[in-house]
Amino acid sequence: MKAIETNTVGADGAVAGHLGVGIWRLADPRITLASVASLLVGTAAAAREGPLSWTWLAVTALGIFLLEVAKNASGELVDFDSGTDLAVLPEDRSPFSGGKRVLVDGLLTRGQNVGVAVASYALGAAAGLAIVLWRESDVLWLGVFGVACAFFYHAPPVALSYRGLGELAVALCYGPLIAAGAFLVQRGSVDQIVILVSLPLGLLIAAFLWVNEFPDARADASAGKRTLVVRLGRPRASRAFAVLLGVAFVGLAFLPSAGAPFPVWLGFLGLPYAVAAARRVLRHPEETSALIPAQSFTLHAFLLYAVGVSVGLGVG
Repeated sequence: MKAIETNTVGADGAVAGHLGVGIWRLADPRITLASVASLLVGTAAAAREGPLSWTWLAVTALGIFLLEVAKNASGELVDFDSGTDLAVLPEDRSPFSGGKRVLVDGLLTRGQNVGVAVASYALGAAAGLAIVLWRESDVLWLGVFGVACAFFYHAPPVALSYRGLGELAVALCYGPLIAAGAFLVQRGSVDQIVILVSLPLGLLIAAFLWVNEFPDARADASAGKRTLVVRLGRPRASRAFAVLLGVAFVGLAFLPSAGAPFPVWLGFLGLPYAVAAARRVLRHPEETSALIPAQSFTLHAFLLYAVGVSVGLGVG
C-alpha cells in the first residue's frame, strides 16, 4: 500500500513542464503505427478505384490519431486505478508494454490526463462529424462503433481488455474498421477487397497486442485484468500466438482466389518476422527480456504486411 500511495502522490504532483512529454507518451508513435497500417491498406484499396481526396484523407488520419490519444489517456486512468500499471515489476517492463505510465511516472497530473482524454475525444469526434456532414454520412456508424471500442476498451462497465475481449476488439478495429472507413470516405461505399485484405492485417495487429501482454501477465492477473494471455497462461498463450500469426498468413495466401490481385502476396514480406517472433515466444514465454525482440518482430510483421499488400493493390 505504501508504494501505491507514493505513486499516487507523484501522479497528482506532476509538474507542468512534463505536460508535453506526457502527451507524447500517450500518443505513443509505435502503437499508432497500427492505425497507420490499416489506414494505408484502406487508402491503397481506394486508390485502385479512382483519385484520392487528400484533404479528406488528412481529416480521416487526424481523427484516428486523436482517438488513439484519447483511448490511451482514458485507459491510463483505468489501469492506474485498477493497480495493473503499478504492479508491473521493473524486470517485466519493455518498450512496448507496461502501459503509458504517465501517472505512475508523474508526467501528468490526474486532471491533466483527464483533460487530454476529453479534448482528444472531442476533437476526434469533431473530425468524424466533419466527414459525416460534408463528405460521407455512412461513416457515422463506423465512427460511433470505433469511439465506443476506444473508450470501453478499458472503461467499465464493458472493460473489454479486462474480460479477454480486447484482442477481438483490436482485430476488428485495426483491421476491417479503419481500412473500410478509409475506403468509404474516399469512394462512398465499401468494396469486398478492402475487407478481405484487412482481415489478416487485423489478426497480425491483434498478435502484436497479444505478444505485448506476456510481460504484463503477472501485473494484469494481480489486478484482475483477464487478458487472454492471463486466461490461458503463458505456455498455452505462446502456442495460440503462433497459430494466430499462421492463420493471418494462410489468409493472405488465399486472397487472390477471393478476388484480390496476385501482387498482394508482397505482404509475405512480413512472414520471416512473424516466424522469428513465434519461435522466440514459443521458446521463452516466461522471460520478458527474451520477448522484447519478439515484440519488435511482430511489429515489423504487420507493418511489412501492410506495405506489401498496399503496393500489391497498386500494382494489381
